Amino acid sequence: MIDEIKTDAKSRMEKSLEALGHAFAKIRTGRAHPSILDAVKVDYYGSEMPIAQVANINVEDARTLAVTPWEKAMVGEIEKAIMKADLGLNPSTAGAVIRVPMPPLTEETRKGYTKQARAEAEQAKVAVRNIRRDAMAQAKDLLKEKEITEDDERRFGDEIQKLTDDMVKRIDQLLADKEVDLMEV
Repeated sequence: MIDEIKTDAKSRMEKSLEALGHAFAKIRTGRAHPSILDAVKVDYYGSEMPIAQVANINVEDARTLAVTPWEKAMVGEIEKAIMKADLGLNPSTAGAVIRVPMPPLTEETRKGYTKQARAEAEQAKVAVRNIRRDAMAQAKDLLKEKEITEDDERRFGDEIQKLTDDMVKRIDQLLADKEVDLMEV
């Protein structure tokens, strides 16, 4: 029973870490990366579709993305959707290929993105701590129902705390890596 709680807590904490990775991928560094356009939704014959489902996104060079729509008729829609997404990007169309140059980041925008990254990391830490709290509450319930001993509960608490500390350390490392990436000129 206690192992199930620990396994569940660990998998939920891993998912929080994964979600942080996705959030960091959306924070733009100076380099072009296809995940920057993940949030862009394109009007595809009346329904909103992620851009990756209507076009191929490639990194042309360090500062340029090349978006190639599956259908030539979608070029205008995709270009509009990129501008409407409020990412600070200005696409330019050359035939069937839409080029999206990444503007260089100013010191001010770098600091803003760093602040955003810190906020995302803090949310991930809060999520991990909430998972720890839930697991500890489940262990306390088992103790009340006399399904485990006090020693088992204390040992479980130590293991969950160690797992939590490990996850927080990994979150801090991800944040440090992202900050270095953001401040790199």
